[in-house]
Amino acid sequence: QSCHRPAGQRASQEPGSGGLPEGVEYIPTRKKGKNPMKPVGVAWYSLYAGTRLGYLFYQRQVKKARERYPHGHSMPQPYCFPGVKILPIPVLSNNYSYLVIDTGSSQAAVIDPSDPLAVQAAIEEEGVMLEAIFCTHKHWDHSGGNEALCQKHNSCRVYGSALDAIPQLTNAPCSRHSPLADREKVSVGRLTFEAFATPGHTVGHMVYVLDGGPFGSPPCLFSGDLLFLAGCGRPFEGSPETMLASLDVAMGLGEDTLLWPGHEYALECLTFASLLELDNPALEQKLQWAVQQRQEKRSTCPSTLGEEQTYNPFLRTHRPELQEALGLSQGGGEDPDAFRARVLKEVRRRKDLYQAT
Repeated sequence: QSCHRPAGQRASQEPGSGGLPEGVEYIPTRKKGKNPMKPVGVAWYSLYAGTRLGYLFYQRQVKKARERYPHGHSMPQPYCFPGVKILPIPVLSNNYSYLVIDTGSSQAAVIDPSDPLAVQAAIEEEGVMLEAIFCTHKHWDHSGGNEALCQKHNSCRVYGSALDAIPQLTNAPCSRHSPLADREKVSVGRLTFEAFATPGHTVGHMVYVLDGGPFGSPPCLFSGDLLFLAGCGRPFEGSPETMLASLDVAMGLGEDTLLWPGHEYALECLTFASLLELDNPALEQKLQWAVQQRQEKRSTCPSTLGEEQTYNPFLRTHRPELQEALGLSQGGGEDPDAFRARVLKEVRRRKDLYQAT
């Protein structure tokens, strides 16, 4: 596979047409376009996240995805900088795992290894040594491959939050190998990852930022289910205020930061966003570009946090045009962040209704 450095993504001049990509958020779906969380709510989520039933659903999801997408759901493009290579691995029906390689030492880390066979195939093709697994959260579609990969790679360590029940999470005396705390750093070869606590989707959700400084690259944010291109994860285990604070953590990383999300939801999220802001040129251009990418089954990753601020409604809660579109106004004496959380809650409500139709 060839590599290229990130460049500005240009929209096609002709938007084309086509349906939404397969799948919706987080939980294995039983019918296209249906959200299984909608009819059964909290009870289903508790079963999925906290019992073996969830693991059985995950195994079924993996089996079906391998049959339907033997080469992955999308055609990703590896990104290279001097000394580092980022390889997106399309897994399940819309997830991404990421193999991050220190090309000087051939040491590597993987983020959210959903399907261990797909990840292992990438490791063998690249000829690297897997030293670390970084898990953003406990859900099986992000952590289900941990056990198999740890059995295959004896020196591999699993990192994540102690607040989430992440499979195979290393719990050794040395702090470098312990469950991670907020802002803790881990090195793999010359790669340095910093963990940020971003609760909301789950209580222990974390994102990981690769320091691009040594390689002359921008920072790279591996966002799991906190942040997608034009979207964000559901706050299954947190309030709108909690999710807003976590999104603000991500936005504090800088506009040039590359966003590597946990799912290929771009077309669905951009289409929804276009229904909220009818006159947003940046959104319209990005939607046209995404339509063409998905028609060709190409990945839409990465975007940048600077881009996301121009069209992602979950990051635009401070924008008067979005507030007006939602019919919301700040109350007298209402705290600005409390108002932004109220805006976020309304965007989330409308997104959930959009997905359920």
